[in-house]
Amino acid sequence: MQRLFSEKSKTNMAVKSLLNWLDPIRLDEREKFLKKSVTHLIGASPNNLTLYRLAFLHSSASKESISQNYKESNERLEFLGDSVLGMITATYLFQKFPFKDEGFLTEIRSRMVSRESLNVIGRKLGLEEVIEFEAQRKTSMSRTSMYGDALEAFVGAVYLDKGFAFTQNFIIKKILTQYFDLEAVVQNNPNFKSMLIEWAQKEGKKVSFELDQEGEHHNREFTALVILDGEKISEGKGYSKKKAEQTAARMACEILEIKS
Repeated sequence: MQRLFSEKSKTNMAVKSLLNWLDPIRLDEREKFLKKSVTHLIGASPNNLTLYRLAFLHSSASKESISQNYKESNERLEFLGDSVLGMITATYLFQKFPFKDEGFLTEIRSRMVSRESLNVIGRKLGLEEVIEFEAQRKTSMSRTSMYGDALEAFVGAVYLDKGFAFTQNFIIKKILTQYFDLEAVVQNNPNFKSMLIEWAQKEGKKVSFELDQEGEHHNREFTALVILDGEKISEGKGYSKKKAEQTAARMACEILEIKS
């Protein structure tokens, strides 16, 4: 009897939630709040509000689409936004550091657009107020990448709605220069090789590096392999042994989710 009552209560709550969602007044209020929020975030009125509504639709609250076997969520926009954000950040760093090599630029960009960084920025932007997700899973999802994912999806929506030039200006002025101290990012230079070795020691794993080189002494390129318990897990290239090992170690740390 208790179980029957519990299941009935859940059903009633679900129906009530659906009716609230379908309530025209509530719908209108949500649309107005979303438009106001987007306008505040990007500094301009959105042309296509549907894009932003989708950008903030978490997969836990995904909805059936006209296509079979596909539920609408912000994951496709997240895919697009990830590329747009990465490219604009890369261009920004390329122009900021004209005498730094590819390895340096790659490392700084990876720190700036890491999931951890984007999660923090997403929270600071107040995206929690506009993300639509399953309320019962809020606590567990608040510790995941929900905010960073939504930020990337939001960037994808801005790109489709406003075009590249507007999006570039938005990202540089509202994200990169506002939330990152480049000098601090550059100075925070972790030793990935040491991090990997320390992790392996704690976990009882055996890690080693294998080096190979190509080219003449004036144009040598090194390739480093990270071997974990006898299996290759990553590789990195560089024009010095140290650079190749650091690149390979950084890739290994990302794969193994080792954080400084």
